[in-house]
Amino acid sequence: MADFFSYELTNLQWMLIIFSALLIGMSKTGISGAGMAVIPIMAAIFGGKLSTGIVLPLLSMADVFAVSYYHRHANWSYVLKLLPWTVVGVIIGIYVGDIISDAMFKDIMGVIVMLSVGILVWKDLKKDVRIPGGILFPVVMGLAGGFTTMVGNAAGAIMALYLLSMRLPKNEYIGTGAWFFLIINLFKIPFHILVWKTISWESFSFDLVLLPIIAVGAVMGIYLIKIIPEKAYRVFLLVTTAISALVLLIR
Repeated sequence: MADFFSYELTNLQWMLIIFSALLIGMSKTGISGAGMAVIPIMAAIFGGKLSTGIVLPLLSMADVFAVSYYHRHANWSYVLKLLPWTVVGVIIGIYVGDIISDAMFKDIMGVIVMLSVGILVWKDLKKDVRIPGGILFPVVMGLAGGFTTMVGNAAGAIMALYLLSMRLPKNEYIGTGAWFFLIINLFKIPFHILVWKTISWESFSFDLVLLPIIAVGAVMGIYLIKIIPEKAYRVFLLVTTAISALVLLIR
């Protein structure tokens, strides 16, 4: 990987990177779905696989802000149901990520996200539909979330499908997701360093430069989530998630 100071970035690319850091901070403290736009932006600048290693520490930094503010709202029963299967999905993603192309990365993630949005909309239209209460639903969501978060840091829609289906209140939704992603993102870091070699001291130095921007975004997210009504928040989440999926599929 190139040294941080040797990255040849244009002014436009720097603007997009700073914008992405803001979105990451906002997405972790309230404006869920906003962070999905970061995936195609960073992939276009750094390349698909390499961008995942650059984005992961940024997400982890933002997770710390989210947990520090919303930790008391977490519902640990939902976190514990997903974690074991998510770990399995991450391990599958590690091996698959070495044999598929960047284009296939985007196709797989885009299809999964669009399916997730479709199921959520269908469930909202069919008020009497019940999400399976057995083990199958968290197993499928955990495996899908683990795989997509490893190959592209794109498990936000999977977690949204799972938690929104449980009809959690806004703050509980954010707090539960914050703890879940902090644990999973920290779990992924050693694999990016030792297996994929997409994280180095140089790339981490680059991420540290963006830490103040993430902090600003986190504060913005905390403020904005307080003034967004519950129904509008849910609609916003579904729309932004769908748009991000289309961006992944369109090349």
